[in-house]
Amino acid sequence: MQFNRSKLKEKLNETLKAVFPILAIVLFLCFTIAPISPSILMTFLIGAVLLIVGMLLFSFGVDLSMTQMGERVGTTMTKTKNAFLMVVASFIMGLIITISEPDLQVLAQQVPSVPNIVIIMAVAVGVGVFLVIALLRMLLGIALSYMLIVFYILVFGLTLFVPADFLAVAFDSGGVTTGPMTVPFIMALGIGISAIRSDKRAADDSFGLVSLCSVGPILAVLILGMIYHPDQTESISESIPIIDNTVELWRLFSSELPTYIKEMAVSLFPIVLFFGIFQLISRDIKKKALIKIAIGLVYTYVGLVLFLTGVNVGFMPAGNYLGQTIAGLPYSWIIIPIGMVIGYFIVLAEPAVFVLTRQVEEMTSGAISARAMGLSLSIGVAFSIGIAMLRVLTGISVMWFLVPGYAVALILSFFVPKIFTAIAFDSGGVASGPMTATFLLPFAMGACQVSGGNIITDAFGVVAMVAMTPLITIQIMGLVFRMKENQLHKGALEKKFVSLDAFGDMEIIEL
Repeated sequence: MQFNRSKLKEKLNETLKAVFPILAIVLFLCFTIAPISPSILMTFLIGAVLLIVGMLLFSFGVDLSMTQMGERVGTTMTKTKNAFLMVVASFIMGLIITISEPDLQVLAQQVPSVPNIVIIMAVAVGVGVFLVIALLRMLLGIALSYMLIVFYILVFGLTLFVPADFLAVAFDSGGVTTGPMTVPFIMALGIGISAIRSDKRAADDSFGLVSLCSVGPILAVLILGMIYHPDQTESISESIPIIDNTVELWRLFSSELPTYIKEMAVSLFPIVLFFGIFQLISRDIKKKALIKIAIGLVYTYVGLVLFLTGVNVGFMPAGNYLGQTIAGLPYSWIIIPIGMVIGYFIVLAEPAVFVLTRQVEEMTSGAISARAMGLSLSIGVAFSIGIAMLRVLTGISVMWFLVPGYAVALILSFFVPKIFTAIAFDSGGVASGPMTATFLLPFAMGACQVSGGNIITDAFGVVAMVAMTPLITIQIMGLVFRMKENQLHKGALEKKFVSLDAFGDMEIIEL
């Protein structure tokens, strides 16, 4: 009980540190250059409270359930040494966890001329196939950088045959499918598999699953773009709630809450079912551990319901309205630095970022701290949002940034320690989660609407930009790490030679 209390207190401090800067920025804007109505402000503040409580419960629940489940499944699968079983189980896991991802449902509704079920299943199959590829890479010890180069050459080659309206959505899909449901399970799965391996590269190879699983959805949506031809349609801006009294405010949230209760139940059920069948077959987990996992799943479920209600009902309208207001100012260019500041802090509020930074710190024994990871992600996302706002104002194609950005990231992969490359490409998928989709995307859409741009080509692509820049910043951190390591090694060698010289002099005097 004492452990749970101290853990909850630790999670609460982390959550408040992540969310408070966003609240402060939005409130500062509301009371200075971007005035909003009291009804929008109240929905935003209540949404923030739900977000804080939801993140707290989610991050606590993930430690107890999803992480444990992923590690157990990964360890047991590897112990069987049955390649066929591992491939089939990995594919099924990738499929059901992706269908469970709430952000994918949102993406499917935003793609014109493609039935929702078609894009959901295509993306899920893409993740399933690439999860199999990622696990085989770990077992065979294939270098991640070579695989990423091959697959991204294929991705950018396909963009030449896909309509322009499909490109931003395709790259956005790679980010939204690696969200709060997928990341904890997949990362823990990688740690479970690497625990079986005894070689020195096992820790390095435990990362990289998320990065490869992010490629699958992009390829799947690009292939769909060659089959379906989307119409040039204008997106409808998010509805701005007009609340006259507290009763209406309560109704706004209470009417949406059952939707997310049902959505998250449907999302979690396939994972629970798969794990239940797995446990019946393997009987690998003791009763006490199962009870702990069940309690963790309840925390995770309640946390995600509250989190999604808060961000969808409270944050989306506020983000859209702020984007409209700031882009409508005579000095509309100010949206670029404002977007960068929001991007810097908002990535820390992503639920999956907590999971990634903590697991990186544990797997590297503190060599790569959670704080350093968080700082690198924040800097990367700040730059990406600045570029995204520039695109909104100018209409520059997202490909002008994605092609050179990925080229730089892939070139860097040959000069940094392998673990940094794997972590960097994992970070890209993790950084672009529900906070990006429900605040920054509506923010860009609102700004684009006022600027008179094409929302489909100019506003979409924000998630893709957020997913790209951490690939560069984390690897630059790896480059600095390698340089410092070389300096320390050089200094240690010099000290060794000095001590040997001193020892030689003493022997001469003695003789």
